Amino acid sequence: MSRELHLRRKLTVRAHGQTLVLVKRPYERVEHVVQKALLWALYLPSYPALRVEVPLPQPSRYKPDLLALDLAGEPSFWGECGEVALDKLRFLLQRFRRTHFVCSKWATRLDPFAALIEAALTDARRAAPVELIGFPGHALEWIADDGTIAIPARGYAMRRWA
Repeated sequence: MSRELHLRRKLTVRAHGQTLVLVKRPYERVEHVVQKALLWALYLPSYPALRVEVPLPQPSRYKPDLLALDLAGEPSFWGECGEVALDKLRFLLQRFRRTHFVCSKWATRLDPFAALIEAALTDARRAAPVELIGFPGHALEWIADDGTIAIPARGYAMRRWA
């Protein structure tokens, strides 16, 4: 996809033998849609049932951008792309202690958001990792014209809290 960040209504991507169709909402930024596609491609090998823009099976005030459930129907993976408030982070990291939690940011420094995560982790006894991924502004180039995603091994920044 050698082009500027623009997208009409949907983006169809492919990774690891699967296809994903993402619909861009009118109020949604293109970077948000692309981050969902990239996180999906990154974590699909570890979470083959990873889905995008689906609600939790139980009622919740929060909806993940990406979600994988375990056999008991509990979240095993939760992905958030873009902005996430501290109160939401605190709630999610406390409530879903066994859930692998990943946040992604687009073309920005990770330090300010890493500080938010560290604040949210205060007093959180977790059994699963928390990760922060920073995608560069040119990451759209990792999506070929046919939708195939190819993310370079060291193409993005990552921080991890065990």
